[in-house]
Amino acid sequence: MVLQSYLVPVILICAPDPLTDELHDTLLWRDGIERHVASSFPEALSKAVAARPDLVVVDRDLPEARRLVEDLRTVGKFAVAIVARGDFEPDEVGLLEAGAYAILRLPAGPEWDERVARLMQVAQRKSVRVPVSVEFEGRSGAIERIFGRLVNLSVSGMLIECAAALDIGADIAVSFPLARGATPIVGTGRIVRQAGKGRFGLEFYGLEGDGRERVRMFVEGEQPATSADVNGQARVLPKT
Repeated sequence: MVLQSYLVPVILICAPDPLTDELHDTLLWRDGIERHVASSFPEALSKAVAARPDLVVVDRDLPEARRLVEDLRTVGKFAVAIVARGDFEPDEVGLLEAGAYAILRLPAGPEWDERVARLMQVAQRKSVRVPVSVEFEGRSGAIERIFGRLVNLSVSGMLIECAAALDIGADIAVSFPLARGATPIVGTGRIVRQAGKGRFGLEFYGLEGDGRERVRMFVEGEQPATSADVNGQARVLPKT
């Protein structure tokens, strides 16, 4: 198995209309971008949880825009940019305080692509995932012990596979090794999405000791990683 990153940018545009004309000539509308569009607060939050976008673009005029930004930062810590027409309005300060990274002023100008590229780079670094196949052990509420395996891993969370019935929003304590014989990563997270039967997306909100740094180094390929093959033998995975 070769470690690899999935870097196709995923964009979610949250606006009363899809902003096709306004954004068509920007980086957000180029080939190679996976775009999702939502026209309301409930639809936007639902699609964000399902698609896990690298960048969420929110129209300042979307009803409940500030509440959406706050909730996005809570459920996924997404990179959020606001698109706004006309001059500065006081509401924009509240959107930035709620967690938006930047205000992008319409109509789009030549400086847009550079700013959007920077926002996407920040988001992609946080969302790089590497495939893994290691076992984990966990606990969640009334479920005393959970056993399963990791499918992929990022600095912010992981995709797990297990037989337990886990609810969206459930807290879970987990322990898993990054290599055979290595000290396990121990921490806590929250189930943020279901990705098919028996598969769940978990977002970390606390890793003990140097766990976060060890996960970062593993994901970014700064050290060799070991995983068990189908015969249970450890092997070194090459860096990309």
